[in-house]
Amino acid sequence: MALVLAWGLILMGAGFFLAGTIGLLRFPNVFSRLHALTKADNVGLGLLALGLAILAGSPWVALKLALIWLLALLAGTVSCHLIARYALREQGGREQARP
Repeated sequence: MALVLAWGLILMGAGFFLAGTIGLLRFPNVFSRLHALTKADNVGLGLLALGLAILAGSPWVALKLALIWLLALLAGTVSCHLIARYALREQGGREQARP
């Protein structure tokens, strides 16, 4: 039962990664692309880490995976903010940044 749950979480995480990639390619401007990519990737990595933690069976490995996910969550948030801030500055303000 745990094996099925773990692989289900891993596949759902991969699905979120795929959805984020499609959003990156399909959305019209940098802000909507960043939003889709960071949200989907954060959830996808969380589901993937949870599935791998179940497969590992060790609390230490689960803790390491949780720390990796937390670090990626923080790094993704900061980098997304910096990219959006730069794009906003380059486009000349909020009024011109909207589609």
